Amino acid sequence: MKIGLYFGTFNPIHIGHLIIANHMAEYSDLDQIWMVVTPHNPLKKKSTLLNDYHRLQMVHLATEDFPDIKPSDIEFKLLQPNYTVNTLAHLQEKHPNYGFSLIMGEDNLKSFHKWKNYEVILAHHEIYVYPRLSSEEDLLKLKNHPKIHFVDAPIVEISSTFIRDNIKNGKNVKPLLPNKVWEYIDHNNFYKK
Repeated sequence: MKIGLYFGTFNPIHIGHLIIANHMAEYSDLDQIWMVVTPHNPLKKKSTLLNDYHRLQMVHLATEDFPDIKPSDIEFKLLQPNYTVNTLAHLQEKHPNYGFSLIMGEDNLKSFHKWKNYEVILAHHEIYVYPRLSSEEDLLKLKNHPKIHFVDAPIVEISSTFIRDNIKNGKNVKPLLPNKVWEYIDHNNFYKK
């Protein structure tokens, strides 16, 4: 089975995340998409990042109607700070019959060469890249790599920061969130201050 790993803080998960995940599940050769909720990095200021389990719960709520999209808390169990290469090694050990690929935006691909042991990742895993509004020349270095697949997914320019800021400012962001996620945020008064 081919699993696409879509990493994020999902603070909160929004329809843009679901559009990309669903597109990868439907229009690539990936069998399932795992939404990997990244825990709070203890070396970074917490600021507006919700508790790990609240963010995981929102991913559960958002994906329950999508059988090929699953929430994952795998990184909650790993030593922090953690690196993607460690997560991949852990998953491969735990699920030896699965093939794991990364899903990332073009913006992340640009800085991929700065990731810890990125050559090891590229040697053993494929990368599925969804478009962002960015310039072509930045991507030339990795554009023709045999393990990097550019997927013609919709360009979605919605950010969790935009949603948090607008909740704080009393704006209606309901259309940008799955209904159950909006209800969970509203019920718990998240992001209001």
